[in-house]
Amino acid sequence: MSVGVLCAVRGTAESIIVQAVEGTGGRLSVTRRCADLTELLAAAEAGLGRIAVVSVDLDLLDRESVDVLHRAGVTVVGVGDPSRPWLADRMRAYGVDVLTDAPADEAGADELVLGALAALERPASTGPRPEGPAPEQPVVAPREVDGAVVAVWGPTGAPGRTTVAVNLAAELAAASGTTLLVDADTYGGSVAQVVGLLDEAPGLAAAARAAAQGTLDLHHLARLAPVLAPDLRVLSGVSRADRWPELPASSLDAVWSVARGLARWTVVDCGFCLESDEVLTFDTRAPQRNGATISALEAADVVVVVGAADPVGIQRLVRGLGELTDLGLGTTRVVVVNRVRASVAGPRPGEAVAGALARYAGVTDAHLVPDDRPALDAALLDARTLREAVPGSPARRALAGVAARVDAIVRSAVDVAALAAR
Repeated sequence: MSVGVLCAVRGTAESIIVQAVEGTGGRLSVTRRCADLTELLAAAEAGLGRIAVVSVDLDLLDRESVDVLHRAGVTVVGVGDPSRPWLADRMRAYGVDVLTDAPADEAGADELVLGALAALERPASTGPRPEGPAPEQPVVAPREVDGAVVAVWGPTGAPGRTTVAVNLAAELAAASGTTLLVDADTYGGSVAQVVGLLDEAPGLAAAARAAAQGTLDLHHLARLAPVLAPDLRVLSGVSRADRWPELPASSLDAVWSVARGLARWTVVDCGFCLESDEVLTFDTRAPQRNGATISALEAADVVVVVGAADPVGIQRLVRGLGELTDLGLGTTRVVVVNRVRASVAGPRPGEAVAGALARYAGVTDAHLVPDDRPALDAALLDARTLREAVPGSPARRALAGVAARVDAIVRSAVDVAALAAR
């Protein structure tokens, strides 16, 4: 059966490519010659083709649209302009499967077709394809990954995700290297306020826009993330909850990749909700409000799961752990129970919390953070971390223990990977 090809190529190269496709003896067939990106995406989502040949300068083409094509099961072939090599670099950042110069003759078009067929036969993925050399065409090379991503997540009910994320980032920065603190909460991001930054800072939304256009690199990300303390940078979130569409998951996937090269640790403060909006899922191109959280959890090397130490908070934590498991997220976890106090958990609050988690969630190694309200209030009042404001706080010591645990987990994983590579 012939494989459908969607062609959205500008200039004289289009007719050369169409002729080459039709000359494959029935293996390929041009099913739609698209005038613009809207028509291309509509044809892909309608299942009219499995290969899309696209000009690198097609209007409105960005990482999100390439991701839409991938989700529709379409292999993307980028056709570049040798006189404008920066467009080819941008297409690599978008995650195209094959990138080649616009053919000037029949031989060049035949090579493009062979490269497209080879890419089609490789295993499909849900995002930008793995990069590496191919005999027919150059494919995008893999990015070296240095740093680790730590997602801080917790169920609804304000269990203290932001407090844990901010102080965990501060402890990691002080103990084991450069750290980037990111606010990816699309419901009530407050990292900027907690650490004393202006709401107007462009932050993560600007990074996501640059990633969507394929222009985000280490220098750009560093400019967007001001230095808060030695070895600690902050990438602030959206200033209003209604700006959540500015954080599409496909763009954030690229942000996490660049962040790994910028900092030893990337600590992401996530929103609470993991649900997929049932209305929006009818339109595969509609933005997903919880996509930012799911993107961070999927990228994370370690997920720090935060719950509150009261009967309602423990119940939500147990259910949240089950939800993460059902969704296949956060397989490597560190459980943190926040605000542990006798007034709500009994005379031995630590034992009560530990017993409940062991019984109902099978968690036997949770980190318990005591409810040190005076210290937390003092830190919030001065817009500083516990390490800076009240270094002797019991809550700060507990969170330093969480940082040490996260560091040990990542180091162990690196050691195992190094042994496996030998």
